[in-house]
Amino acid sequence: MLPGGSTQPEPLCSGFTYRLFAHSLETLPNVSQPGRVQNALSFLRSILIFDPLIWLYTLVLATLSLLSSLFDRSGRVQHGFARLWSWLILKTAMCPVSVYGLETLDTANPRVYAVNHISALDIPVLYVSLPMQFRIMAKRELFRYPFLGWHLRRSGQIAVDVQDLPAPSPSGAGAVVTRGKINLASVRAVLNALRSGKSLVIFPEGGRSITGQIKPFLSGGFYFAIKAGVEIVPMALVGTYEALPMNTFHIHPRRLQLIAGPPIPTSGYTVRQAEQLAARVQSEVEALYYARADVQRPAEAVKS
Repeated sequence: MLPGGSTQPEPLCSGFTYRLFAHSLETLPNVSQPGRVQNALSFLRSILIFDPLIWLYTLVLATLSLLSSLFDRSGRVQHGFARLWSWLILKTAMCPVSVYGLETLDTANPRVYAVNHISALDIPVLYVSLPMQFRIMAKRELFRYPFLGWHLRRSGQIAVDVQDLPAPSPSGAGAVVTRGKINLASVRAVLNALRSGKSLVIFPEGGRSITGQIKPFLSGGFYFAIKAGVEIVPMALVGTYEALPMNTFHIHPRRLQLIAGPPIPTSGYTVRQAEQLAARVQSEVEALYYARADVQRPAEAVKS
């Protein structure tokens, strides 16, 4: 499960495992010795218990999901396996979820749900919390992972290429911006899903945030909402960053939150105004997120 870069197995307390163990202590310079010991024990719990179980759930349920796709073209059975997978992960990680705002929505109507992306736990939270069948617009690299990628492809999820591209800046110097590319087949798949009554979940930032702060929203997903004439529901995931940030296997059990705001209509917007709509939705998501998150807004973090 943990790629150490060697073809030979390493002892438990040496090599890659030992380096991760040491790193869990070194990153706590202001924590007392008892706190360091507690963090190290928490790390070992993740590596020896939580993570192996999660990989086991993924292997078994993804296999069953793939087999079910041979006779279930609607995706309903695969969605059920994804929900079970997510429930097992959150139960194992001891991360209960509180949901706010969804009770006021008619989730039977197709909508685009726009949510911030800060952790690998985000998708399990969405599968457990959203009561309807939906499709996810995900980075194409996820489709390359064994089992997970096979499930995403067979269950009709939408692949998008996200990359950094050079762009002109007012100062004349080169700038780097993040843009998404979606092929024509993906466009048809999204519009067909929305028009057939299935909702779409998008991560408009184009990838997980390393800092826990919300990154600028891309406009691609909002183009689909305008094109299909469906409402957009801004949502904020809170706590998943603290529970499992990027580039670590160390899970910190805690309560997670999913907060949904009022739907935003797309009537009156043209596809040329997708960026304006993206900015409006980002403002709503930020308001929901920073009101509850431990993470500060970028401007507030600089001041402090």
